[in-house]
Amino acid sequence: MSHAWMPTSPCGDGCLTEGAPTVALPRRILRFAAAISVVLAALLVAPALLVIRGRSRERLLRRIFRAVLRAFGVRMSVVGGADFLAAPAGRGALVVNNHISWLDIIAINALRPMRALAKIEIGSWPILGTLVRRGGSIFLDRNRLRTLPGTMSELADSLRAGALVNVTPEGTTWCGLASGRFTTATFQAAIDGGVPVRPIALRYRLADGRETSQPAFIGPESLIASLRRVAALRGLVLEVHVCPEIAPGRAEDRRSLAALAEAAVHSALGTVRIPPQRRRVLVGRRTPSQPVAH
Repeated sequence: MSHAWMPTSPCGDGCLTEGAPTVALPRRILRFAAAISVVLAALLVAPALLVIRGRSRERLLRRIFRAVLRAFGVRMSVVGGADFLAAPAGRGALVVNNHISWLDIIAINALRPMRALAKIEIGSWPILGTLVRRGGSIFLDRNRLRTLPGTMSELADSLRAGALVNVTPEGTTWCGLASGRFTTATFQAAIDGGVPVRPIALRYRLADGRETSQPAFIGPESLIASLRRVAALRGLVLEVHVCPEIAPGRAEDRRSLAALAEAAVHSALGTVRIPPQRRRVLVGRRTPSQPVAH
């Protein structure tokens, strides 16, 4: 069951760029084996994560997520964000990014491990689902509208308590060559929690610099199909642009805050997005082109 408010994307198979180099079948099999090994290793060290705190825990988790990227042959290139990477634990922030692939979640946590607001279906996914559950995700049931206020309240409480929480405000995945508007609900949680917003822009390209939509998880395809396509790619590079944070109080409301974050992502990627304009009502003045209000 779905709702009219649920974000949708028009992206599908037709959005996939062509001509990407691939690796041979044995290499693809080895990549899957390596990814499964990383997840099994993560499960083995999970009890230790309950007692390790601070930077040591962060370093261990970061290594796990980076190992997943390496297993699939993905190289991560980070631009900016020195202050974000060096920020002490316990300083809450809403971390938002454009949403292209299941790899996005891996990349954000390879940068800095954090909780996530994830759709409830992800918890049952192979490989990724295990890591997301272990990371303490807040799960959103998009098919049950009445649960949304409680989920947003939980998100605000986590932010207020000093957690970093990753959210994808487009609400669904796009191909990367096209993108969606940032929805506003989660930005209210940042306002209620009194924390900054940290926009992060993601782009996938090949080793020769060409942008590619091959890693995108779009249309009706299964996760397994997407995993296979990523495992087949040669020289995949994930660009991570960490934008300056948006301080609490900079925006007057959640709509303005969402627009600021969305504009920061498009600026980092060099794309253009004209923000929606609010209509102003002029009282006491009328030009010839303006109708008289009745």
